[in-house]
Amino acid sequence: MKLLALAAAAFAMTGASALAQDTQANPAPTAPAAPAPEDPLGGYQPSTPAIHGDTSSGQKPIFQANPMTPTQAFPPPPPLDKYPLCKKGQTDNCRQRGG
Repeated sequence: MKLLALAAAAFAMTGASALAQDTQANPAPTAPAAPAPEDPLGGYQPSTPAIHGDTSSGQKPIFQANPMTPTQAFPPPPPLDKYPLCKKGQTDNCRQRGG
């Protein structure tokens, strides 16, 4: 029990002296900061609508499919000259070891 009290006292003395060395003198008092502005009355909604114009005209949006095939839109990379055996954890640009 004495050892615990002695360790706590030693810790308190070293912690306080280190704190005293790291702190600076109290700075001069400054003017209080301005109060935070109030939340806007309408909340955080946009002030103007995202869609401009008349949306009730009955005009339907036109969706057009891309004329390119997936292979044309996203061409595959060219093949490598040589594919080495995969190392542990490697899965790309290598070939799996046979059984």
